[in-house]
Amino acid sequence: MSKQVKNDPSQHRAGFVSIVGRPNVGKSTLTNALVGQKVAITSSRPETTRHNVRGVVQGQDYQIVLVDTPGLHRPRTLLGKRLNDMVREALVDVDAVVFCVPADQKIGPGDRYIAAELKELNIPVILAVTKADLVSKERMVAALVAAGELGDWQEIVPLSALEGEVSVLADQIAKYLPPSPPLYPRDQVSDESVEKMIAEFVREAALEGVREELPHSIAVQVEEILYQGEDSGPHLGYGTHRLPQKQEETADQSEETAASDSANSPSDSATEGKPAPPQKETNPLDVHVNVFVERDSQKGILIGKGGSHIRRVRIKSKRQIQKLLGQPVHLHLHVRVAKNWQSDTKMLGRLGF
Repeated sequence: MSKQVKNDPSQHRAGFVSIVGRPNVGKSTLTNALVGQKVAITSSRPETTRHNVRGVVQGQDYQIVLVDTPGLHRPRTLLGKRLNDMVREALVDVDAVVFCVPADQKIGPGDRYIAAELKELNIPVILAVTKADLVSKERMVAALVAAGELGDWQEIVPLSALEGEVSVLADQIAKYLPPSPPLYPRDQVSDESVEKMIAEFVREAALEGVREELPHSIAVQVEEILYQGEDSGPHLGYGTHRLPQKQEETADQSEETAASDSANSPSDSATEGKPAPPQKETNPLDVHVNVFVERDSQKGILIGKGGSHIRRVRIKSKRQIQKLLGQPVHLHLHVRVAKNWQSDTKMLGRLGF
């Protein structure tokens, strides 16, 4: 696999790059590190990513549009098949691919399978050997040799996304992008919708502290976003994903089937020595979110004794949602059972798969 690379520092470069690999190799962590802030949820659970997440890397003379993909795996459900289809779709019409292989694990059948598929592509593939912080230098050398033997790669880059060692990878990716003006505004880091980000924040929080079989059975969907006292939600566009100042978190009571907020009011600010000018009060948003599981027994686990677990999910996800929206929210989590939704065509369509 080869491609002529023209280095012309006077030209701005921009293009699309897919990040692929088997589950739990650090693709989403790498995406966040390259972008410089969180655009994809992360978890120690495999198969956390369930849709193609776009993150925009803003370099001085380049712009990389990353497509973080679900991990390619042997599917056990209709959902698994559709996730694999998403990965293959993400390899169409991109300018380059980053193939992630973890340094702390031996090369396996999944790595070989993906490497074989990538050999069929007529685009540059950069091999990223991830999780360098978890291994010794000697083991990293062995991992680089083993991963390098999987194929003919344009570049091989060892890195630790957790420690922020990703600038070399970004520069290497940029070499293979075509000359182009920026494809997105310079202050934009993702094109994810507000609803999708809210659902992902809730799912990320729900994955913590649950049993092995439950994470795969959790699905999240935003039902509605309403201004208090109104019967229709605002049109919320998502783009810049800046993090506003922290909102103060309050502890609220949770119920068995839903976790809801008590009213919060934003605090007033004042210039030192002068009273704060009158400001229009920011109305909280009512955000209703459905959290689906596949069995009644899973519903009880997710809610927890006395609503303890779902309350922790609400508190953690609410903090991120308020940062995203830049205003107070009343977050209502409704736990519902959708039997065997991972293999239910209609339910998968409703959930966007």
